[in-house]
Order: sequence, then C-alpha cells, then structure tokens
Amino acid sequence: MMYPEDIDPPETKPNLSLGYFPIQGGAVPPHMSMPSNSLQLGMGNGDSGHNSAHVEQNSRHHSENGTNLSALHMSHFGPGLELMGHSDDSSNASNNPIHMVGVGQKREFSLLGNFSRVKRRRDDESVNGISQQQQGRQAYHRSTPPMSPLHSSNGSQFNQNGHHLLHQNIPTSLHMSPSRSSSPQSPIHKPVPGFQGLQMQQQQHQQRNSFNASSPLQNLQLSSSPHASAFHEPGPVPDWATRRAAVRAWGNQPLSVADPDLWDIMEKEKQRQWKGIELIASENFVCQGVIEALGSHLTNKYSEGFPGARYYGGNEYIDQIESLCCQRALEAFHLEPEKWGVNVQPYSCTSANFAVYTALLQPKDRIMGLDSPSGGHLSHGYYTSSGKKVSGASIFFESFPYKVNPNTGYIDYEKLEEKALDFRPKILICGGSSYPREWDYGRFRQLADKCGAVLMCDMAHISGLVAAQECVSPFDYCDIVTSTTHKSLRGPRGGIIFYRRGLKPRKRGPSIYQSEDNGHYDFEERINFAVFPSLQGGPHNNHIAALAVAFKQVATPEYKSYIQQVKRNSQALASALLKRNCKLVTGGTDNHLLLWDLRPLGLTGNRYEKVCEMCHLTVNKNAVFGDSGAMSPGGVRIGTPAMTSRGCVEEDFEIIAEFLFKAAQIASIVLREHGKLQKDFLKGLQNNKEILELRASVEKFASQFEMPGFDVSTMKYNN
Repeated sequence: MMYPEDIDPPETKPNLSLGYFPIQGGAVPPHMSMPSNSLQLGMGNGDSGHNSAHVEQNSRHHSENGTNLSALHMSHFGPGLELMGHSDDSSNASNNPIHMVGVGQKREFSLLGNFSRVKRRRDDESVNGISQQQQGRQAYHRSTPPMSPLHSSNGSQFNQNGHHLLHQNIPTSLHMSPSRSSSPQSPIHKPVPGFQGLQMQQQQHQQRNSFNASSPLQNLQLSSSPHASAFHEPGPVPDWATRRAAVRAWGNQPLSVADPDLWDIMEKEKQRQWKGIELIASENFVCQGVIEALGSHLTNKYSEGFPGARYYGGNEYIDQIESLCCQRALEAFHLEPEKWGVNVQPYSCTSANFAVYTALLQPKDRIMGLDSPSGGHLSHGYYTSSGKKVSGASIFFESFPYKVNPNTGYIDYEKLEEKALDFRPKILICGGSSYPREWDYGRFRQLADKCGAVLMCDMAHISGLVAAQECVSPFDYCDIVTSTTHKSLRGPRGGIIFYRRGLKPRKRGPSIYQSEDNGHYDFEERINFAVFPSLQGGPHNNHIAALAVAFKQVATPEYKSYIQQVKRNSQALASALLKRNCKLVTGGTDNHLLLWDLRPLGLTGNRYEKVCEMCHLTVNKNAVFGDSGAMSPGGVRIGTPAMTSRGCVEEDFEIIAEFLFKAAQIASIVLREHGKLQKDFLKGLQNNKEILELRASVEKFASQFEMPGFDVSTMKYNN
C-alpha cells in the first residue's frame, strides 16, 4: 500500500495514548475477511512486548484475505484523511468496512484522541493521475460529510480515562458509510460492546469532531458483530463528577473496609495490649493526640531540608510545625536556645547516634561507650567477644568498650579512666539501655577534657526522667545529647539530637576538629548536614507533629507527677522481687527499669521471656555482665512506664511482681521435667495448666485498667 505524501514512512512511533505500536505481519482471520480497500485494526501484543496496532490492507489484489502493512501508526489517521469512507466511485462505498478485533490482553484505545493528532493532508493536493500502485490512496478522501457520533448497542461502563478498553477475543467492527441523518451535534454514543469506558463530555466530543465539510469518518459505528451495519440510539454521558467520585472512592474508605484482613490483625493487637501486662522498659502507650497526629494528612507532604530551606515548595505550615516542635523540645528540657540547638528529624536514636559520628568523625576514628552486656547499647560500637562487629558504629569506626564492676554492677570509673587515656577516643559516650543507676556525668566531663574528646550522652531510656528533673541532667556536662522520642517520653517512635551552640567555656579541652573560630561550637551545621542529606531523606512530618504534641505534655506538671509515679512503681517492683529472693543487678534501681539476673534459677532470658509471653506478661531478654553470648542472655529487663501510663501504682506492682515470680517458677519446673533442649522445653509449655491459670489471672488484672489512645468499648475483640 502507498501512503499519502504527508504521512511519515512506516516506522514504530511513540503515541501519548497508545505507547509504541510495532506492526505485526500476518493474514487477516478468516472471519474478518476484507475486500481490497478495507483496513483492519487489531489490538494485541507485538513481538517486542508492546501494545500494537495493526492495519491491514490489500490494495493490489481484490481477494477475500488482505495482507498486512509493514507498519502504520494509529496517529496516521486523523483530520483531513478519510478512513475507509466511500471513494469517488460510490459503488465501492459499501465495500469499505473497517474491522477492529480485540485480542491478547486488555488494551486501552482512544480512537478520537489519535485522529486529533494526525497531520492533515493539504487540500490543494491532487489525486489525479496516480499510478495503479498508488490507488490505495483513494481511501483517504476528503469529500465526505462531517462524521456522525459513535454508537453502541449495549450499556458498557465508562472507565476513568475516557477511553475504550478493548477486551481480548471480542471481535468488533467499525463500518463507515455516507451520512444519512447524523450531524456533528448528535449526542455522544452509548458505550461500545467489547469495550469498557469511553467517557467525554458532549462539548469535548463536538470539539474533536467539528471539522470542515470535508471531515473524514462521516459515519462510524461499532458493533460486536463483524457484519453489523445498523445504527443505535445515542445514550447519556456520565458527567465529570462521576469520574472524580470513582477515583476518590477508595480514598475515603475506613481501614476496616479498605483492608479488613489487616484491620482484623490490628484489632487483635489492641486486645493483646489491653489484656496483657506491658513491662518492656523501652515501650510505652501514647495518648490519643499523638496517635491522631501520626495518622494525619501530614504524612502526605515531602519536605527535604530544614525550616526556611526546603527543596520542595508548599512547606509553609510544615516549617511552622517543625519550628514549634524544636521550640517545645528545648522548653521540655529547660534549655536556652542561645546555648542549645536541636534536630528533631532522625528516624530513631540509632540514626541520631550515627549522625553524630558522621558529623564529627572520619572513618576509623575512635569512639568509646559502655559494653552491651554491661548495659550499653549496640549503637555505641558493640562487637562480640570473638571480635565480630555487630553495629554500624563498630564497622565504620574503631570502638572500645568500658565495663561495669562484675561484683557490684556499677560502672568502674577507675578502669574507665585508665582505658580512656590509653585509647584516646574522639567521642566518649555515656548512657545505656539497661543500666538501672545514675550516671556520674561530672566525672565523664573531666575524663573527656583530659582526652580531648567530645562528651556525648545517649539518654534514650531516661529522657523522661531528665525532662521531669527526676534524675541528674546530662545537659549540665555534655556537648551532645541524643534520645529516642518514645519510651519514658511517651511520644512517637523516633530520635532527637541536642547540641551545644554559642561560645565554648574555657574549661573545655582541645577540639577534635578544626573550626574557623575555635571559640564557638560548630556542631549545628555539621550535625544538620549529617542528618540531611548525608544519612536521611525527607523527614516524617507526621512524626514531628506527634512529637510536638508529646513535648507539650512533657512540659506540664501532670507529666512530672507521672514520672514520679514511674520511679515509685519501679522501686516497689524491685523491692517485691527482692523479697522473693530474686537477684537484681546492682541490687535495685534509681530509674524506671531494673535488670533481673535469672542465672541463679537455672534459667535463660529467652526461656523466661517465652513463658511470660504465653501468660500475657511482656518482658524482654537482656544480657547481664558475664554472659557468654547475646543469643542466650542470662537476664530480663523490666520497666514500669507503660503500666504506669495505664494507671498502675505501687500496690498494683506488688501483684505484678507475684505474676513474674510465678512465671519463673513455672519455667523452672518445665525445664526440670522436660530437659534443657529448646524443643523439649517448648513442648512442655503446650497446654500447661499452670500457664493457662496464670494467663487468666493476668488478663483479669490487666483488663481493669483503661488503655491510653483508644476506647476499649469500640474494639472488635473487647471480651
């Protein structure tokens, strides 16, 4: 077939509606036979895997089966070019059907959209004198009346894109003949059989088809039958509101409707929290305001950068939220903004710690923190006794731990100083995850000055006590202070970094880094750059808003009363366990947690944790000094903040202590009767009568206390 001169040569071309359409070869299906001047359009999968549009025409031979064109893009057919309209010879007008067959996968096709993008053939171009080889051009005739609207015989649904969706294996034919009673003003057609969704307004349809008197495609009819020729009555057009509503429908569904499977699991977790006794020291229950902020629309906004310096627009109110959060953070810890700055963007305290290392150190520089079995945290550079580096801090930096006195469980400050002066760390870290006693920050300060180190405190566990001024404050001595934002703070899960700013006091030792002005701290620029863009992307604005809510509560007298009760409950629990001859590391506690050494009972932390879990007592296994490995630690860590948030007081923790002791007795009996192998131990726990009885007692006790953050009466599982 020859192409009009203003049509590009056969090739595969991009198309905004259809993508790329390589033309396949092949014969016309027998049931879709066409005369010589007919075109067949098929939608299917090409050899290259893209959508394809096939145009087949036999312009040289008047046979029943046409031959495929080598290539033709759908946008070749458009204004000024007649597709299968009648030629000058009116006798051939009825011999020009277009057959459209849907094969393969579901394809989306907007015929009108493609017609509107085609170059129009020049009106003054002559078609006289063409050769026999070029007679196929007579299909592109200009003398037909304006096209009529599309019609259909059924009520197929419209899709959201306003296009037909061509279904597989549904033959559909398009027939064109001179217009008899149609006009460009006719209403839009009904949906087409074999297609789903062609939705456009009457005005758009008229605009696309209001060509001049020589408009192509004068009468275009779609039918599920390849021999259909009758026109169908036009149908109504769905308005834009219908389409918009269809798009937005999923956005307004509650979780119970949008994802009932996930919602059901979440409801079961609610029941577990309500009917269980939560004693993990690093967990707490947040208030309803924090939950609302976390689940708010603020999660929609992206805001790389910092207030006043974002990489995205539309952050006017996000800036206000983060600035408010920073202001409240300083107020919660009684800090002057001239002397302290804060970054509230870290995703966790581990991220915050690593940001500090990244800001102030070079790779393989030295850090020193409390050993993990002594109560330190992995992020302080922990590695195993065999030398395996566990945390990123130990991988990228050279770390060396200090330890507690094995006899007392307290930090051995004499050995700490001896090791620090030999090791010369550039950052000295105080703070831990399971140390139940006060920290001597003044002594750490003196040692840091001797070493020329930056003094950093990780107060993740005790930050609530620091804010309530119920323990010694690290801000009086340290250069940098990091923390989580949950635990005793009762905020959302995340991290935070406080850093000194302004003039350095003269007593500070030599700086570990060079600064343009050695009399001023330059932590702010370094730390902010380490958080973003070095280690993180956009901050979680919903978390920052929730943190602002928590800090507002922290600054209230009620919060101070809460922390005081946390400490009283912790001491009451410790006293009750000691009365039952339980061994506690350091013999007690000064804060919100205690560490129970289970080795005298012949138990490991993981076995005891499992028994407690089956009884709805939630604790966590924890290493104690002298453990051979972290996989089978010898103790458990127990904290009081969560149950204090539910309203428990000292007498309630007397009962909780009895539950804990009873669980230890059950574990010892099962271990003695079934042996030390883990599989045998777990088998002995199944259908254990004592466990079932203890669980019933625990659930009865716990369910009498209200849950912060949600209403138990609205739960699915509230019995």
